[in-house]
Amino acid sequence: MSAEGNGHAGDRADYEYVVVGSGAGGGTVAARLAEAGHRVAVLEAGGDPLQLRGGDALDPTNRLPEDYEVPCFHGLSTENDAMKWDFFVRHYADDARQERDPKYCKRQDGVLYPRAGTLGGCTAHNALIMVYPHNADWDGIAQATGDTSWSATHMRSYFERLENCRHRPLYRWLRLLGIAPTRHGWNGWLHTEKAIPAAALGDIKLIDVILKSVREAFQTVGHPVQDARWLLEGGADPNDWRLCEDNAYGLRYTPLATRDHHRMGTRERLIETARKHPQYLTLHLNSLATRVLFDGNNRALGVEYLKGDKLYRASANPSQQLGERREIRASREVVLAGGAFNTPQVLMLSGIGPSQQLQRHGIQPRYVLEGVGKNLQDRYEVGVVNRMSFPAWKVLEGARFAKGDPQYEEWARHNTGVYATNGAVLAAIKRSTAQRPLPDLFCFALLGLFRGYFPGYSALFPRHLNYLTWAVLKAHTNNRSGEVTLRSSDPRDVPNINFRYFEEGSDRSGEDLDSVVDGVKFVRLLTAELKKRGVIEQEELPGDAVRSDDDLKQFVRDHAWGHHASCTCAIGPPYTGGVLSSDFKVHGTQSLRVVDASVFPRIPGFFVVSAVYMIGEKAADVMLAEARRTS
Repeated sequence: MSAEGNGHAGDRADYEYVVVGSGAGGGTVAARLAEAGHRVAVLEAGGDPLQLRGGDALDPTNRLPEDYEVPCFHGLSTENDAMKWDFFVRHYADDARQERDPKYCKRQDGVLYPRAGTLGGCTAHNALIMVYPHNADWDGIAQATGDTSWSATHMRSYFERLENCRHRPLYRWLRLLGIAPTRHGWNGWLHTEKAIPAAALGDIKLIDVILKSVREAFQTVGHPVQDARWLLEGGADPNDWRLCEDNAYGLRYTPLATRDHHRMGTRERLIETARKHPQYLTLHLNSLATRVLFDGNNRALGVEYLKGDKLYRASANPSQQLGERREIRASREVVLAGGAFNTPQVLMLSGIGPSQQLQRHGIQPRYVLEGVGKNLQDRYEVGVVNRMSFPAWKVLEGARFAKGDPQYEEWARHNTGVYATNGAVLAAIKRSTAQRPLPDLFCFALLGLFRGYFPGYSALFPRHLNYLTWAVLKAHTNNRSGEVTLRSSDPRDVPNINFRYFEEGSDRSGEDLDSVVDGVKFVRLLTAELKKRGVIEQEELPGDAVRSDDDLKQFVRDHAWGHHASCTCAIGPPYTGGVLSSDFKVHGTQSLRVVDASVFPRIPGFFVVSAVYMIGEKAADVMLAEARRTS
């Protein structure tokens, strides 16, 4: 890996590009630029998770690198002290409404929203799920901007470029004959593998009951003949291009971003690229970006940052030191890729944002963009939590979610077993109602107790080995009223975040709430046979007493959460609240782009990370083309 430069104020521009953030967007674009022979620096506020030491909610002693590497430990990784950034967000401005949520922490005045302050960004702790966005997500941007390079057909080429699919072996061979109907990628940098197969659960009869329940539920609400064709063509693969073109629904498995069943993300991408091209890629760790540096024409010259460990106050036990103030210069461009919370924060600290925000915190306005921090969007999720009548799932017998237990030994020796998975058994994709233009519900079964995020939530997994949670995820939400605002002008402070759920938001029809309720009803169809047979002892959440639509709506209002924050620096013209042009450039500036989940006008698909990886690839193409034109 290339050694870090000093980057003190007054240094010449030692790099062509400075990228702030090492997650799915920033890590991807930085690696591509370096591979093309450009000098790139990446600023990452945290350290390398495989070189750090930190405990988690289960064990305060060191749990790295296992928390990072073991797919099934992804929940524990979000609470590892060495790499976590804990945001506490509001779902409601109304205190009485907010306090109804049992996950609400009064002391922090919010609900835990885990983020990662480490190399790889949130790819270092996510649940590894790689599900392709809907084609309409890309076509919508193309139509709104008039930029055809955003069309779904073209955007698929970026997925093919980055993916190395390991879960469709027949088609891997057929592509050599020129047969490629799945449009998977086979030679990319990001490996994708299949999640847990049903046979690995150890109780085939029980899984057969679950599968039968899913099929019967779709016969009730779907079109079974069409479902059968999709299942035959796509093999339950949600990323098969034929299924994507049809906006298909039905039974699916969840592909994971793993290599040999170890976590894989932009950490691996950046480290491997830096080793291969040390003259072109430099990683500056423990470097917290504070503001973009501009000349008098609003051209980005570089970035000011603080050098030091755990300087951001979302860190566990944040440092009391101020950090060493430094500057790093870019001869070509600066790229902000800090995510939907931190990118608008850095822009506002740099004088680019809503006039009221800048004035309130005494920040000299450089360019007023009212859309910065606005338009915050997310999924809605709830868990239907069931306690089983047996003491533990067979594959979890003796599991301590720790190094040395039987499941860990199987994973470490053979890259197999339940720890090679993220705990998801299977998934069902459907429309909440027939009138929805796209499938908007992703319901997936987890072997564990999961009711959302709160401090210590991940410690529940090894303590409750006999739970089945059906997580209901509502995609294509209508609410666009969330907002990120500055808490202060101190770059170490976490911003204020309010998603303004349901009635407080912009979904006046209540469609989002109705859709989540439909999802709860649907997964109850899936568990009905297990209850009848006595395999499920009790539904603990929402609970059997919560039956009416009104009661279910209140349950959803009180318990919903999200973890795919997006859209706070949206592509679009300034008069509509847009912040970026279709080539990722920040309006009113030169040589400054944003490449992360904040760029989307509307939140895409089911799981946002696949879309962010793709825009990282697209942004690299755009920037390289411009570099060729201006060289």
